[in-house]
Amino acid sequence: MSDKIGEVIEASTGQFVAECYELHTPPPLGSLVKTSDGDIEIYGVVCNAATESIEPNRRPIARGKEEATEEGIYRQNPQLSKLLRTTFDTLVIGHGVGAQRAVPLHYLPPRPSRVHSFVYLCEQDEVCRFTQSLDFLPILLGTRVGAVDEIVSACLRQASCAHDDQRAFLVKAGKELAILLGGELNRLNAILRRIRL
Repeated sequence: MSDKIGEVIEASTGQFVAECYELHTPPPLGSLVKTSDGDIEIYGVVCNAATESIEPNRRPIARGKEEATEEGIYRQNPQLSKLLRTTFDTLVIGHGVGAQRAVPLHYLPPRPSRVHSFVYLCEQDEVCRFTQSLDFLPILLGTRVGAVDEIVSACLRQASCAHDDQRAFLVKAGKELAILLGGELNRLNAILRRIRL
């Protein structure tokens, strides 16, 4: 099992928000992550990340005028690591159930993950196994989050790294996108330009 990178702090069937254990260390945009709800393993794609104050109405202030490095700011103000937090938003794109967890289902789970469930960055072999089928793409393309095409592109670039033949995977993904976005040529071309090797 890979190391846990965070914990679910908000969840719905289609997405969850996790807080990172380490400040400024969210998983990269488009990464495949997983969490669980009992016997259901839930997979999602990182679609946004933010570092902010733990108090919603209190913004951080600049502190580095007299410092030579950014690290110096944190050295001189050790309380900052307790006053700030890094979170990331995840779009749920599939799940695995019980003893069949190794066989991913590319549709939404029957219920959301639990708050305080651990979140893990998927290992390369899990990413490869999950993305053998591109049946998750309609879920991603249909979401109503900002910059969805950037998220789709980032997801496919990240996933290609887990496959032995990156080019073959991206060609397969491009063909699937051409079917799904047949009537949206500009959108299709924009995504294809972003996933080129």
